[in-house]
Amino acid sequence: MIVVLPGTKWSEGLCKKIKERDEKILLVSPEEHPFCEKYADEFLRADIFDIDRITSLCQMRGINAVMSDECDIAMPVVAELGQRLNVDTISREMAALYTNKFLMREFSQRYGIKYPEYRLCRKVSEAMDFFREVGTKIIIKPLDSNASHGVFTVESEQDLIMHFDEAMFFSRREKGVLAERYIDGTEFTIDGIKTSEKHYTLAISKKKHFAYNENIAFELFFSHQDNEYDYDRLKEINDKFVEESGLGYGLTHAEYKYENGNFYLIEIAARGGGNQISSIITPFMSGRDTYNYLIDCALGNAANGDFSILENYKNRAAILHFFHVPAGGGKVTRIHGEEILKNNSAILDYGMNFKVGDSIYDAENDSVRIGYYIAGMDTESELRALMAKIGSEFYIEVE
Repeated sequence: MIVVLPGTKWSEGLCKKIKERDEKILLVSPEEHPFCEKYADEFLRADIFDIDRITSLCQMRGINAVMSDECDIAMPVVAELGQRLNVDTISREMAALYTNKFLMREFSQRYGIKYPEYRLCRKVSEAMDFFREVGTKIIIKPLDSNASHGVFTVESEQDLIMHFDEAMFFSRREKGVLAERYIDGTEFTIDGIKTSEKHYTLAISKKKHFAYNENIAFELFFSHQDNEYDYDRLKEINDKFVEESGLGYGLTHAEYKYENGNFYLIEIAARGGGNQISSIITPFMSGRDTYNYLIDCALGNAANGDFSILENYKNRAAILHFFHVPAGGGKVTRIHGEEILKNNSAILDYGMNFKVGDSIYDAENDSVRIGYYIAGMDTESELRALMAKIGSEFYIEVE
């Protein structure tokens, strides 16, 4: 039996793959009826941080693997359960490095990977000193939150005073706030897989952000090359971090920003990208079954594998697009053009977290965006044509 947590929608791809292999699932989630309950052979309703309770049940059930994906805050839990149950998971040390943003900065410094100027702050006065020294806008973030909770751009001392305590609140395992110089450049994500031998890059996206909040993305455009930015160089930098870190195996998801000819590490995780990047987009872009390999590793059957992108996949492109809230928000009166999302084979997935009659507003963090679609095509030009069609036919009316 394999433990899977936390059982949200973003765990579905992993749960499906486990069931395809005829393995049993013990699902752990705090919700009464989590999204992935239908895949569970047994369900434990518990906070995923209630490690003693989870451990006790796992010992009774003879658990032989513990897994999670697309969830940063679950990784230290996976590591702790792996240690207690003597099953193959990410180590505590690796879980800390790949969730604690301060440790990422310290590691980058040792290995010559560029990062923005930063300071670990326990008090607002320390962040204020840093803001005054930098002399330009900064960003503050919890050491180990997820979904952009507690992340704020600071352009004034008043901003810092207003948001510091909230940033601190969302820092889970160690109370601290990372303050760093804000980089205005283009942002990228890069997803890959680490085998026993090396790290493979499988998908790179260029991001766009909502005008009302530059820390929340509305578009991730995936391609294997870009006319303006050197993706080969970005791969080299990311591979260096992962391979030097000593990560044994696992999926990876990193974010970088580009400034004055250089890529700067923003953060990196030892799990797949959220919103179904790892379960849908990465396989579409690479042609590789990463979950099958991940399950093998979790069951103690880790082996080297070739995850080079398949030749006939190298011109592919994909998009993860989040819907805009019209006119700042209001009560939804009509949804136009959903048929184009339902009936086009290039739409790999879509979801709307609202219906007619609901009130919708601009998102305060990544987890409360109103909906999305994922599309993929064999060429970038085909995908952009589809995006234009969706943009003209799908829209929301509010009052």
